[in-house]
Amino acid sequence: MGTLNKEDILQYVEENIGTFHEKRIASLDGLKLSKVLKRKNPYLFKAKYVLTAHEIIKGLVDAHISSSEEGIFGDWLEGLAVFINERVYGGWKSGIRNIDLEFDQEGFRYIVNIKSGPNWGNSSQIKKMESDFNTARRTLRTSNSHLNIVAVNGCCYGIDNRPDKGSYFKYCGQRFWTFISGNETLYTDIIEPLGYKAKEKNDTFLQSYARMINKFTREFMSDFCFSDGNIDWEKLVKYNSGIKNQ
Repeated sequence: MGTLNKEDILQYVEENIGTFHEKRIASLDGLKLSKVLKRKNPYLFKAKYVLTAHEIIKGLVDAHISSSEEGIFGDWLEGLAVFINERVYGGWKSGIRNIDLEFDQEGFRYIVNIKSGPNWGNSSQIKKMESDFNTARRTLRTSNSHLNIVAVNGCCYGIDNRPDKGSYFKYCGQRFWTFISGNETLYTDIIEPLGYKAKEKNDTFLQSYARMINKFTREFMSDFCFSDGNIDWEKLVKYNSGIKNQ
């Protein structure tokens, strides 16, 4: 069993947190108004008495940011978890499809599927994960039929006080970080390093955000507003939901 201290975590964050910020900016800069207008319910905007192009655009962009950042940061936290586990237990990024981490501890081979939070999927997605665990078990046992394999769905935040799901365990928040590190306080220890240069990085992001809001607002007003400034709701709904001629 290896050792891990806060300096190791700080160094990892300093060297890698820039990737998260770069990806969130890239996700924003890659947006197209034509695409985001297709993703949102235009009837909802009308029902909420939205009157300005700016309100619509801000709602569209903010929804995109909320969705994309969860996934981007979830991927980043997965990398941190693998790094920590490698330092402590000698774990590794799994080469098996849809398995994120493998490590050996006290006679067991743990196979881990890492998610950001506990409410990540519906029943069919959970069944798919269980199927992936079963496939991983068969794959590993082709080379070692006596391998004791334990499947774990690890969630970086949240609480689930019934971790035993039958065919796998679900460890959330403190349970997950303790499981991969043996350190019961790690889940709070990592919060401070994550703020490394956060203000500086966020200032750059906000500049991209402001440009995108202004750009999309101008495009929306040109394409979906009357000359007097009112929103052309019929044109907007037709663009979002109308049958397109082939």
